[in-house]
Amino acid sequence: MDKQQDAGTNYSASNIQVLEGLEAVRKRPAMYIGDISEKGLHHLVYETVDNSIDEALAGYCTHIEVTVNEDGSITVQDDGRGIPVDIHPKEKVSALEVVMTVLHAGGKFDKGSYKVSGGLHGVGVSCVNALSKKMISQVFRDGKIYQQEYAYGKALYPVKVIGDTTLRGTRQQFWPDNTIFTTTTYKYDILSNRMRELAFLNAGLKITLTDKRPDEEGKTHQQVFYSEDGLKEFVRYIDANRVHLFEDVIYLKTEKQGIPIEAAIMYNNSYTDNIHTYVNNINTIEGGTHLTGFRIALTRVLKKYAEESKALEKAKIEISQEDFREGLTAVLSIKVAEPQFEGQTKTKLGNSEVNGAVQQAVGEALTIYLEEHPREAKMIIDKVILAANARIAARKASETIRRKNPMSGGGLPGKLADCSDKDPAKCEIFLVEGDSAGGSAKQGRKRAFQAILPLRGKILNVERQQWHKAFESDEVNNIIQALGVRFGVDGEDSKTANLEKLRYHKVILMTDADVDGAHIDTLILTLFYRYMPQLIERGYVYLATPPLYKCRKGKVEEYCYDDAEKQRFLETYNDGQEEGVTIQRYKGLGEMNPEQLWATTMDPDSRLLKQVSLDNAAEADHIFSMLMGDDVGQRRDFIEQNATYATIDA
Repeated sequence: MDKQQDAGTNYSASNIQVLEGLEAVRKRPAMYIGDISEKGLHHLVYETVDNSIDEALAGYCTHIEVTVNEDGSITVQDDGRGIPVDIHPKEKVSALEVVMTVLHAGGKFDKGSYKVSGGLHGVGVSCVNALSKKMISQVFRDGKIYQQEYAYGKALYPVKVIGDTTLRGTRQQFWPDNTIFTTTTYKYDILSNRMRELAFLNAGLKITLTDKRPDEEGKTHQQVFYSEDGLKEFVRYIDANRVHLFEDVIYLKTEKQGIPIEAAIMYNNSYTDNIHTYVNNINTIEGGTHLTGFRIALTRVLKKYAEESKALEKAKIEISQEDFREGLTAVLSIKVAEPQFEGQTKTKLGNSEVNGAVQQAVGEALTIYLEEHPREAKMIIDKVILAANARIAARKASETIRRKNPMSGGGLPGKLADCSDKDPAKCEIFLVEGDSAGGSAKQGRKRAFQAILPLRGKILNVERQQWHKAFESDEVNNIIQALGVRFGVDGEDSKTANLEKLRYHKVILMTDADVDGAHIDTLILTLFYRYMPQLIERGYVYLATPPLYKCRKGKVEEYCYDDAEKQRFLETYNDGQEEGVTIQRYKGLGEMNPEQLWATTMDPDSRLLKQVSLDNAAEADHIFSMLMGDDVGQRRDFIEQNATYATIDA
């Protein structure tokens, strides 16, 4: 505690280290914030909030306020120590200016200031400044309000005092640069999901999110996120829509080998495992050494307990690692001073020392819990044995499928119209709702690189089924076989999807623009998320966007993809009136001939594809289990709040 107080008292310009300039950020923004679309836009908020979170981790900040202003700008204010404003010894300007205008400048590189810090790329608030057309920094420190303004990352004047205050902390306001970002409109739901996640990960920290932009009813929105119990509450939130084996949360909070480790575990009656891992508040969706350590500890402790209790002897069944994880929901959060990130999306932890530390922490906590809770321990082991039986049944089912197709060129489904190119990077497959639309798509496609798989009706809802049941469904099997995905290859878990033989790097869901189409999309996305999450993580899954209307006025004809585009057409060509305009409403893909389907939905030069991404795995887990689970009431409430088909033709 004394050291922390020292760091707080002496947190000044000398703690700010400088690494490089900002020019590179504006030249290659995607390299620093991921991309320049909606995802990158929201990342600006996360980078700014991360600075405040660092103050909370260091013990100096209790409240962060995030505001979306009416003009589309963002304000982030905290009650931390305030960025130092004294003159930097090397740069000869205020430390605030250094932090705001030099890439990689900040206290997080000085181990005396922060033990650990968040921020995936570590680029900090200077990157936000570089990508904003305007930014205003205010520091409340020593009873004064210090201010500096910037344009495109450059200071407009030296730091100056603009008034007195009793506040303490930092206030940042920025206006994203619309010449860099493809959109500058913030989405409240995306921000609220991340702020909720941060509140769960930082127990005792209050985060207020306010949206001052009036909605269609003229209302503004505000939520306060605060969690007293942190990960305990987080795991209950994720698991809220499932039936639990027992109501206990198995919880641990400790430090091993200098690494703070926190974990919360619940068991439910589902057939999947959902382990969400975080390093310094970053969602490590690709896992890493901390996840490996967690899994090893879980398997070792449960197996030892099952053997000592003679449960496995009675069951006479071979148990696999994956059986111990079925029905498990867990959140693991660790803090690492110098995290090494790797993997496809730079969200995989590579620090080798973490594996052993997590193994030790989880192993000890789980051993104690099982010894003290024999009834709950028996329920877990019974669930494990049930999972092993289902896994063996799944293996037999998949072997039966392979035997059925010995002569069909690798077992490709008969309904698949394949493409001639064999390079997955160039190939795409359309999963098309209905034989009619499938027929049009087959005729309209470019045979060289576009494959078509028609689907008959709604596929199996895998959320409610044991693992092996999916392999007994013809439609599910057709999708798996067409993609070339295999399970349980080369000694891996039978539930681990292997994408080595994946035949297409674009998997496009093409369904009708109505409620049934949305339901089919959700069923297929549930299959991908639960069985082949790597497809989504690697950015291979897309939703096609067929037009809702074809509008014609005289010789002018345009396809309109939503009501807003239709209204724009009417205003451009007919003073906003529908009278005198021919409007064709497409009720389904089957109404389009092959040429129309190609021109509107399949032509890479003109189509509109929506990429399915996984920004927040815990929130996705919560929503999928609610949408596809057994709780009808929660699902109805969610659909009523989020319906996008307000006017549906009967």
